[in-house]
Amino acid sequence: MASRPPPRLVVRRHDDAGRTRRGLWLGLAWLGSLLALGLIVGGLGRHAAPTAVDHRQQRVLLGQIDDLKQQVANLQRAAQVNEVATRSLRGTLAQREEELSGLRADLGFYSRLVGGDAQRQGLRLQEVKLQPITGSRGWNLTLSLTQNAKRGEETRGNATISVEGLRRDKVVSLDWPTLGNVAQKDGMPFRFMYFQQLHGTIVLPPDFRPTRLRVSIQPASGEAVDRAIAWGAALSGNIITAEGDHDAQP
Repeated sequence: MASRPPPRLVVRRHDDAGRTRRGLWLGLAWLGSLLALGLIVGGLGRHAAPTAVDHRQQRVLLGQIDDLKQQVANLQRAAQVNEVATRSLRGTLAQREEELSGLRADLGFYSRLVGGDAQRQGLRLQEVKLQPITGSRGWNLTLSLTQNAKRGEETRGNATISVEGLRRDKVVSLDWPTLGNVAQKDGMPFRFMYFQQLHGTIVLPPDFRPTRLRVSIQPASGEAVDRAIAWGAALSGNIITAEGDHDAQP
């Protein structure tokens, strides 16, 4: 019987270094995946954090804008209330000033009438008023005449006026016959002991611009009264004595 050959044994060297390298690479890959995951999570966190901050800032700014809008609305309402109150106050002051002016005129009138200055005074033009007649060139005229009550005697006569102004860039004067009523061609007659109001109507030409009135009061006896009054003063009822004008003396 033939003998069997002995089995061949192959002896291989165990590669410890290769296993170590593979383990190292696997570990590095695992760490790399962890690092990548951390970077991704961190990036998402950084992106989400500013978004949340922006939302908070937006809410704060919107709240401030609403507060400012409310303040503006309050200031506007306060300004409107102040404006209404100011207009009302101005109207009241104008009314009181007008009443005060009227009271002063009345005081002067009655003081002169009863002789409050303890002096005898003659015929006087106390007040002049002009009122336009709507839709025409006519004007209603009122003259108030007084004399001191201490005189104790009646005075009578006639009053006339003339109007000075500009016509075609020239200074002209329109006398009473040109202005007055035919029924009062000689003037407005008066007869009184203490006071009297005279009423008349004048009509101005369309191309005439008045600047002042001149009132002439001629009593039957005694010195005449001659007064010049600015047109604007006559409209307001305030008469101003011009230089050289005078009232009658007793």
